[in-house]
Amino acid sequence: LFDAIVSHCVPIIMGDQIELPCKDEIDYSQFSIFFSINEAIQPDYMVNQLRQFPKDRWIKMWRHTPPMKEDAVDMLWKQVKHKLPGVQLAVHRNRRLEVPDWWRRRR
Repeated sequence: LFDAIVSHCVPIIMGDQIELPCKDEIDYSQFSIFFSINEAIQPDYMVNQLRQFPKDRWIKMWRHTPPMKEDAVDMLWKQVKHKLPGVQLAVHRNRRLEVPDWWRRRR
């Protein structure tokens, strides 16, 4: 997928409920074509759909392909940076001092 974007191609994505990388930063619907699994396994369905795809729409999607000033590693680090506060909070919560309830203490 990243290679298609860097090559300034219109990606064709097949899958149901697929988790795309960097979806918070990139709107894939602006420049990608999606097919469900059921559509993808039908003989000749995708080929026919792509042959009928309007050239002006294809060009519009191609123009919306994001310019890649950074590489995939930079984009992954940005995603980690956004998730880091949540991870730090979870670690902090796990390290808190747990005080046992006084009524459960054994004498």
